[in-house]
Order: sequence, then C-alpha cells, then structure tokens
Amino acid sequence: MSDTHDSTTTASLPQSPIFATTRWTVVLHAGNEHSTRHLDALALLCRSYWYPLYAFARRQGASPHDAQDLAQEFFARLLERNYLDRADPDKGKFRWFLLGAFKHFLSHERDRERALKRGGDRVHISLDELAAEQRYHLEPATQLSPEKLFERTWGTTLLDRVKEQLREHYQSAGKEERFRQLQCFLPGDYEKRPYAEVARELGISEGALRVELHRLKATFRQLLRTEIAHTVSTPAEIDEELRHLIEVLQT
Repeated sequence: MSDTHDSTTTASLPQSPIFATTRWTVVLHAGNEHSTRHLDALALLCRSYWYPLYAFARRQGASPHDAQDLAQEFFARLLERNYLDRADPDKGKFRWFLLGAFKHFLSHERDRERALKRGGDRVHISLDELAAEQRYHLEPATQLSPEKLFERTWGTTLLDRVKEQLREHYQSAGKEERFRQLQCFLPGDYEKRPYAEVARELGISEGALRVELHRLKATFRQLLRTEIAHTVSTPAEIDEELRHLIEVLQT
C-alpha cells in the first residue's frame, strides 16, 4: 500500500478568505439594477433559496405543481419589480427578509386564481420540479412547522452548495471519484464508512487519509463561512449562524 499523497487534490483546493466586502455582497448586487452582476447575483440567490421556499409552500398545503408555480412566480416578481432593493443588511438576516416577502406574496395569491405563463416575455428561473418533490418526500415525517422546515432546508441547501463547490474542484482536477469516496466524512446524511476501508480503496495509509481529510474539512469549513458571510451583516454573525445551522439540522 502506498503512502503517497496526491497534494494537488487538497493543496490546490479553492481558498476563500472572508473580507468585509463579502458581507451581503450577493444580495446587494442582486438588488442593484445598475450593477453589472445584477442578473448573475439574482440567479445565484434563486438557486440557493428556491427549494426552501418550495418546501415552505408544500408544508403550507400547496400541491407540488402549485408550489413550483409559486416559487417561479415569486422569483419572477423579484426580478421584474426589483424587490431586493428593499433588503437592508441592518434589519436582520436575509433569509428572514426573503421568507417574509414570500409570506406576503402567498397571502395575495391565495384569494385569486393564478394563470402563470411559462416562458414568453416573462423572466424564467430554471427550477427542477421533479427533484424538488423527490427531495421534499425525504424531509422528516415529524410535523415541523413551515417556518421550521424552511430553516432546515435552508441549512441543508447551504451544505449542499458548499459540497458542490468542492465536487466541482475535484472534477476539474479529474478526481471526482475520489471526492465521491471522501464525501461520506463531510457533514450530511451520508453513511459513514470505516477509515481503513476507504484508505484501502484509495491505496493509501489511514494516516495519509486522515491528513487529506483534515485539509478537506478545513476547506469545507472555510467555504461554509464564506457562504454564510454573503448574507449576514457583521462578522460576529458568522459564528452565530454556524451555531444556528447546527441547531436546525438537528431538528
């Protein structure tokens, strides 16, 4: 068994230092129609938050199709009416601003029949309805309130986004299969595997595996902090959000 460690796999993982300028950066760009990053930032927010809102609508009693349409229409209105220009970093966490706006939107939608036109001249955000409903059926059977489920899906979506960044890096280095073997050691719902078993499959010692996992987890934590920093207003809130993330994932 070789102890050779492929340093390119972990040493070249993306570095993501957190600077003050990253706080609320994505949100503020999304709400600024004059920003050159307006559409890209809004698309990122839609991809990040549409499933938690979909799950919220489903828990409120909407059918899969209606929940899909509600999420689509909500984000279309965010684009067309630029509601994000009202988002204020000094008034709390972005996800609560977004949920409040979605609740307001739902209250206006309940009493009138919607005729959502897909395509045409409307702005269309690509949402994977089938994957969303499959994921929704995997949510805890316990009767979480819509708000609690929104919080939980926010947390799992956040973790998934960070894992996807790591997966893409391994993929670009031709190491996607290696990441598939290592991801069971990251936070999530993966079935944990013995170190010896994975080390044997990778052809390295358990010691070398532990070194690689230490670097991988450090990069994961760094990327997670950076993701959180995008939607909080002060550096102190990053640690607060991390603690909250652990709490909501344990519900």
